[in-house]
Amino acid sequence: MHNFDFVKPSSIAEAAKLLGQDGAQPLSGGQTLMPTMKQRLAAPSVLVSLTGIDEMKGVCMGDGGLHVGAATAHAVVAKDAAKHYPALAALAGGIGDPAVRSRGTIGGSIANNDPSACYPAGVLGSGSTVVTNKRKIAADDYFQGMFTTALEEGEFVTGVTFPIPAKAAYVKFNQPASRFALTGVFVAKFKSGVRVAVTGASNNGVFRWAEGEAALSKSFSADAVKGLAVDDSDMISDLHGTAAYRANLVRVLTGRAVTAAG
Repeated sequence: MHNFDFVKPSSIAEAAKLLGQDGAQPLSGGQTLMPTMKQRLAAPSVLVSLTGIDEMKGVCMGDGGLHVGAATAHAVVAKDAAKHYPALAALAGGIGDPAVRSRGTIGGSIANNDPSACYPAGVLGSGSTVVTNKRKIAADDYFQGMFTTALEEGEFVTGVTFPIPAKAAYVKFNQPASRFALTGVFVAKFKSGVRVAVTGASNNGVFRWAEGEAALSKSFSADAVKGLAVDDSDMISDLHGTAAYRANLVRVLTGRAVTAAG
């Protein structure tokens, strides 16, 4: 690991100022960044920890739905979101292991936008709004491909606002070694229609399954997607599962998520 300076601001404004320095990088839970630095694949000269900013922590109901601060650990979301958004709480409670859930944060997860991470599916599937130190970004505009987001230089996530659907559930097929999603599907039913977000399957990262959404908006039942085919041309293919296998999982897990949602 290369040498670096460590600073821990206490406000969003202070963090924004510090991140304006050359070589500065935000640090949230560190579950991805720290291993990357240990392998010398990243070498920020200044780490700006966001974990000391109280206004970026916690779960509360507000305008637009459930607001989750970006520095809120997965374990806290699993506990405190259960009353308001059980599907989101269950997603958070199934991430990694207890050590990861105690340190990892929602802000770090969606800023990194790992193609197999769970939170991007929950954020996109809920039609959420990502709040940064500069603006608000609709989830449909925020996720832009594998490890790629709409965040600009000096911009960082401060929170996420989740609209509360009538029904929702997240189901994933675990990759047993990493506990990331080999494929995971988040289904949310709103008055305006159904959203289906898929993680772990595509080379382009998290995406919405339009055909599944259309079918479920007409009939919210597992049978509605049984006869559908999922295009596997952009699916990940590796030793854990072929592109065709992941495409089939999208359909199967969508049906299971609908059943779980009730």
